[in-house]
Amino acid sequence: MRKVTLADVAARVGVSAKSVSNVVNGTGWVGDEVRAKIEQAIADLGYRPNLAARQLRNGRSGLIALVLPDLREPYFAEFASQFVARAQNRSLTVLIAQTNGDRAAEQRMMEGEGLPALDGIVLSPLRLTAADLDKRRSGTPLVLIGEEAEGLASAGMQHVGIDNAEAAEAATAHLIGRGRRRIAAVGRQNTGATATARLRFEGYRRALEAHGIPLDERLVATVPRFGRAEGSQAVQQLLDDGADFDALFCFSDSLALGALYTLGANGIDVPGRVEVMGFDGIEEGRFMIPAFSTVNPGVQEAADTILDNLTSPDPAPDGHHRVPYTLVIR
Repeated sequence: MRKVTLADVAARVGVSAKSVSNVVNGTGWVGDEVRAKIEQAIADLGYRPNLAARQLRNGRSGLIALVLPDLREPYFAEFASQFVARAQNRSLTVLIAQTNGDRAAEQRMMEGEGLPALDGIVLSPLRLTAADLDKRRSGTPLVLIGEEAEGLASAGMQHVGIDNAEAAEAATAHLIGRGRRRIAAVGRQNTGATATARLRFEGYRRALEAHGIPLDERLVATVPRFGRAEGSQAVQQLLDDGADFDALFCFSDSLALGALYTLGANGIDVPGRVEVMGFDGIEEGRFMIPAFSTVNPGVQEAADTILDNLTSPDPAPDGHHRVPYTLVIR
């Protein structure tokens, strides 16, 4: 079967090939009515852009790689979904890869090894070092995301994300404002990739200090990873140890979901006796009964900032690019 061409789409709609090209490449201006007809013709005819030809014409492939540690974690899955949607609005295609936090895999991905020509790489590393980035050979633009990467922005890289410590402080302060004084922190980590836990614990500590509440180590639960099972086990351990708490600040929504299970299994009223605050704003949390509040880390804003930085003819400077967070109160 003959391959459908851009000219075929133009002939079907009765417009110029340039108008079709503008729609396909996200350039120029096309009226809404004509754009809709072109998009319908593309779908009807099964037209697929020739990426190689596009790259030869304008020096861009229209491909972005998004590299994440673990797509089983709801936050990363939702980030990927939002990022792909925002990229599609710009006629960009996203290739998604998973590293499982393996340093060798992160090193390969930052170089784009095994991938086609890319307009940019977006990487959330857990093990990369500044020395690794200094040795990077690829000239493909690289944007880092995630708390582990924030300190690497000074190594000549861009980093996009929220201020985690500030957001955690605001979340804890909200619980204090609700009259909670015995707030347990669920999510401290002592091994592995600990930057997320460290920053969120720092915000928790600052909020307590600002309100004259002493830090009680008996109310700090350590976890090996941010998962439901770990959140459940951590809260059960607090209860077994006789910890007296009236609120939980969980360093991720996955931890909060596990915590809610254990609170319910122990007949503890939420939010009457114990109020719960999560972090990440995942969609699943919207439909939980009992409800819990959370921190929305501005995923859409982060995606737009990243894509702006990668596609702009005048790239943004290296360093940390902060996006806003919001408290979602339920």
